[in-house]
Amino acid sequence: MYYYNIFIQTQQEQTIGKEEIALILYVTFIVIIFFVMIVIFFVTFQKRKTKLLRDNFMQQQAFDEEFSKSQIEIQEQTLKHVGRELHDNLGQLLAFANMQLNTIRVKAPDTLKNEMEDATQIIKDSLTEVRALSKSLNNDVLLNMGLENALDNELQRLKRLGMWSIDFELKGEKRELNDKTHDIIIFRILQEFLSNTIKYAEASKIKVILDYQKDQLVIRALDDGNGFDIVSVEKGSGLINMEHRAALIGASFNLESQIGEGVILTITYPFM
Repeated sequence: MYYYNIFIQTQQEQTIGKEEIALILYVTFIVIIFFVMIVIFFVTFQKRKTKLLRDNFMQQQAFDEEFSKSQIEIQEQTLKHVGRELHDNLGQLLAFANMQLNTIRVKAPDTLKNEMEDATQIIKDSLTEVRALSKSLNNDVLLNMGLENALDNELQRLKRLGMWSIDFELKGEKRELNDKTHDIIIFRILQEFLSNTIKYAEASKIKVILDYQKDQLVIRALDDGNGFDIVSVEKGSGLINMEHRAALIGASFNLESQIGEGVILTITYPFM
């Protein structure tokens, strides 16, 4: 009887031990399932958060791009209007004034003929400048001219002022850009660079290089002016517009300068 009781007790202890092990395994399983669910929830949450951030970034990027395009379109329409006004109104007035001076010069006494010729030449030069300027402002004209001719027209206009040594260099075999409108965008970037050089640089030399390479067009514009500290300078609307225009056509934009050592602008435009 004694051994029987011990056997029963041992069986009960073994049963209790199995139940405890089963309980421990059950609890462990529940904990593992709970932990896995937390991990899955966290990973899913992170994925959704990342996707949301990526979507927001892409939407913001698309908005910024559309906003930049709208700004550029407004600027182009304004420049186009000004260019037409210069050509149609001021140009016609100068042409009429030149005709009138020529008529008066025929009747003028010999003592005034030299002065009349000088005045006539000034009006002719002014008319030439107005026509050249109107071309550089009208995007329709620029589209027909192409990048090289438009840039040459702008540089020749500056050269006639006689204040700078102008050098325009072409390298490689000419290629058409990916889109015809990209000619205008690159021209406007260079036009802004030239405008800043004239207003601020106190330069004596300006050089522009179009280097047609196998897979890209590398454009360099430089002057020998005052230069500036590229790190501390505050970006104005002109520089920001230049960078935005370059980004719109997938071109890289780099501006180098040091005080007293001029400015170098490099635009790298990839061919498709």
